[in-house]
Amino acid sequence: MDPMELLGTLGKKYSPDILRTAEEPASAQELSDELDIPVTTSYRRVEALNELGLLEDDEETSEFGEPGQSQTVYRRTVDEIVIRFDGTEMEIESIERETTTQPLSSVWDDLSRGIGGDD
Repeated sequence: MDPMELLGTLGKKYSPDILRTAEEPASAQELSDELDIPVTTSYRRVEALNELGLLEDDEETSEFGEPGQSQTVYRRTVDEIVIRFDGTEMEIESIERETTTQPLSSVWDDLSRGIGGDD
């Protein structure tokens, strides 16, 4: 990830708000509505953040509207971005979101057992 490109994108109005809000999957239209920003700006910011790998298409929760039309939803891929300055060098570290591959029903079963279920 190019540090200058990252800083430039994060420095644009609404980019940090979009990243904060995209903790849960949302379309560019939904982000626009929730953050009260112009929809064209929302699409541009989402595209730039997606290209940097800070947002990802969440195909599992893509939404379908009118027949033949679908809305891509996006989700934040990082929980933290750390920028360090060391003399004339700049280092960027991103801490990715933890994801689980375990199905929700399995997680629920594990939790139920731990709370005094089947043990």
